[in-house]
Amino acid sequence: MDSKSASRSTMLTLDPADCQPRQVYKLMTGIIVPRPVALVSTVDAEGHVNLAPFSFFSGVGSVPPTVLFCPALRPAGGAEAGQRKDTLRNVEETGEFVINVVSEALAEAANHTAAEVPPDVDEFALSGLTPVASDVVRPPRVGESPAQMECRLLQIIYTSHKPGGGVIVLGEVVRFHVLDRLVEDFRVDPDGLDAVGRMAGNTWVRTRDRIELIRPR
Repeated sequence: MDSKSASRSTMLTLDPADCQPRQVYKLMTGIIVPRPVALVSTVDAEGHVNLAPFSFFSGVGSVPPTVLFCPALRPAGGAEAGQRKDTLRNVEETGEFVINVVSEALAEAANHTAAEVPPDVDEFALSGLTPVASDVVRPPRVGESPAQMECRLLQIIYTSHKPGGGVIVLGEVVRFHVLDRLVEDFRVDPDGLDAVGRMAGNTWVRTRDRIELIRPR
């Protein structure tokens, strides 16, 4: 092996305890890719609607159907360091939320909902997205989303109460909504769903370039 090849194979080893929170965040969002985007709609106790994107999001299990997303506490450096953002506060108050899938067609609008605005600002109006009444929970669904999941809160886990600390929100899906043309025998057409994901920084990713591997028996 020549020196150039040896250099390329060298691993950088880092102890998170020796890194700044922002550095750890940059590493994680660069390594954990691609991440699906949950556009989460909530309401507060007074009925004010909030809509915000989260890319630390996944399914947990199907019995019962359970999902999680992870809002972070406000980072250090500001007057509100360590405080909860609107989505987390709303879920704690009402115990309900809706996860809306983000397709490429609504990616730009979803990105607009990431703006830091006061709680009384309606992100549906800010982004131009359409609120649609849910069946069993109070927060509205996003009409332009190809698939939505109405959820009731199961558990909230604070991994840290420090500024920038992560919070795990676990919810049970009580209603699925999927465009009829995308579903056949409960299988969802990935081309029609056209979901997007997040990489690091400002980079998003499409899900059209796929490979198929048959699971061994």
